[in-house]
Amino acid sequence: MYFYKIIDEYKNKPLKHFYFFLVFILFNSCQYFDKQVPSEKELLQKELKAINWKEVDEYPSVVDCEKIDNKQQRQQCFFEILTRLIQEKLSSDTLSVLYPELDTIEVKVTIFPNATMQFEPQFPKDSVAYDRIKIDSILKTRLVDFPKVNPAIKRGIPVKTQFILPVILKVE
Repeated sequence: MYFYKIIDEYKNKPLKHFYFFLVFILFNSCQYFDKQVPSEKELLQKELKAINWKEVDEYPSVVDCEKIDNKQQRQQCFFEILTRLIQEKLSSDTLSVLYPELDTIEVKVTIFPNATMQFEPQFPKDSVAYDRIKIDSILKTRLVDFPKVNPAIKRGIPVKTQFILPVILKVE
């Protein structure tokens, strides 16, 4: 009988250790299931930091450039067509008569999400030789009736874009 008690005593000890080990693992594993869910504001801030606000997903485009799949080629096509249209509209003698020394003008083009466009002449800071108001009014009267321009797209939403185009006025 004594022998049976000793065997019974050893028989339960590994089981006690096993239960203790099992309970220890269960309590420690709860922290792996308790994941912190980030708040909505934290997720928004993280996403806003990840977005490159200096570039758009799709550049503005006109119908003639829509068939081009490459992003850079489509952008180049748009700039070439827009520059050519501006040159054609400004090719009359008005600017060349008023300012014969002016062969190139930089035009700041703004395309709004509703597909409207705005043009502003850009002059060097130290330039006083040109009447800015007169040139601006000439641009506003001449640069109308452009073909429909699709605005730039950022994450599926039309956005405002601005860029400066050098427009050559005198082609010799």
